Amino acid sequence: MSNYQQIKTEVTSYLRARTPLIIIETSERDRAERMLAAISSELSTEIYYYTETTQVTYLGGPNTRLDVSSDPLGYISELFQKKRKVIFCYGDAFKISEDTIYSREIINILYSAVSGDSTLILITKDPVYSRIAQFGMIARLDYPDMDERICQINEFIRQYKSLYPVDWNEDDVVTASTLMCGFSEIQINNILSYEVASCKGLYRENLHHLTAQKSKLYGSVANVQIVNIKKDLTVSGLDGLKEWLDEKKHIFFATEAQLDCYHLSAPKGILLAGVPGCGKSYSAKLIARDWGLPLLRFDIGSVYDKWMGESERKMKEALEFVDNVAPCVLWIDEIEKALSVSHGESDTGKRILGQFLFWLQESTSRVFLVATANNVDLLPPELFRKGRFSEVFFVDLPNASERREVIQLYAGSCLHVKLSDGQLSELVELSRGFSYSEIEYAIKEVAQLLFLHGPKSISMDSFRAKFNTVVPIEKSRPEDVKKIREWGRERAVPAFKYENEGENQA
Repeated sequence: MSNYQQIKTEVTSYLRARTPLIIIETSERDRAERMLAAISSELSTEIYYYTETTQVTYLGGPNTRLDVSSDPLGYISELFQKKRKVIFCYGDAFKISEDTIYSREIINILYSAVSGDSTLILITKDPVYSRIAQFGMIARLDYPDMDERICQINEFIRQYKSLYPVDWNEDDVVTASTLMCGFSEIQINNILSYEVASCKGLYRENLHHLTAQKSKLYGSVANVQIVNIKKDLTVSGLDGLKEWLDEKKHIFFATEAQLDCYHLSAPKGILLAGVPGCGKSYSAKLIARDWGLPLLRFDIGSVYDKWMGESERKMKEALEFVDNVAPCVLWIDEIEKALSVSHGESDTGKRILGQFLFWLQESTSRVFLVATANNVDLLPPELFRKGRFSEVFFVDLPNASERREVIQLYAGSCLHVKLSDGQLSELVELSRGFSYSEIEYAIKEVAQLLFLHGPKSISMDSFRAKFNTVVPIEKSRPEDVKKIREWGRERAVPAFKYENEGENQA
């Protein structure tokens, strides 16, 4: 049952039970108003309804309007004293969070409601003073859920498909619904209308525009930055990781009903551990681009503050922002530097770690976390508990075919040349033990020669010279690479595919 239907059923039961107070907690007044109008019709009863704009009208009754003062409490009080079994809804109720003269007047009205079997309904997005709340029940009307968003999108398409081309099929509607999680009904209509007006229709390739709107709806926080991704981004190798992601993408974008049928949940994310410079950070960008999601970079280390309680507040604020922007990809680079055992030994570090682990375990938002680590020994063991990451991958130095692929890629993008098979084979051998970043560095050094001295300066000797000046990480830090590989073989899934030449296994 959708949240809307559930709350509608709850409110109907409260009205039948003559509950003195019903608090509808929502920021979508129009949605609550529409729900109450439907309830009024089903119960064949009138509901007085007040807003500052419309004054007093009737839901399910005569189409009349009664002007009262800007403060309707006097009118409600008199109405409850003169009549019994009255239902009055105060839309956009405010000034009810604390003990004030205004709150006490509402309390007096509620005593009249109790004695007269009447009901006061308050629609508000603000907290309610405890002495008021104790008179009744709270019903939280959330933003539209998955099924409601699908219905709303389909209704929008039905209205506009005769005027504009619509390229969305059923799967695209589900994807759009997932991407617009956290939007109100009005926001969904506004965004769809904008897409139709700016693109002259709804096209499949424009689905990623939907998530770009979220950065305009929520105020940013200092510790989380939105990362722009190049459309032509390419990540070589990591075929094992890519195959896994292709499968998980379908689960991530599935509806809650589809997942519930198999008792599944959307994938939480991955931890990429391994040799530095081998594509861990690029993978976060690749996932965001391929899945059509915004990429957020979370600098957990910057939440630590010298003032008591500030670190926890900053962490809470950042995680709330991420949940609001979901669905998204959240990238935490070198997570061990922020959540290391040494941080966890302090009281603040323990609380920050606890906040993060609780969010990682319990958050229901569609956030796909991509955390990278170079030194997993520094990470607290609690982080590896099943259910917090969907999988832990080991990223090693590229094997021969992966080096061939990335050399050809950079030669084309940086030098605008296509190397022969013989040239590629020689460079693949010269780059044995190189990381992806070291191969990129060597080829861009050649590209600088091309930029400064022109095409005549480039030859295989140029490549040999630049490749031979690089001291690969396998030689400069052999103990670290060996230690990382030993950990990866025993405790993680390989992000690559092994070859017979013995590389990635040394």
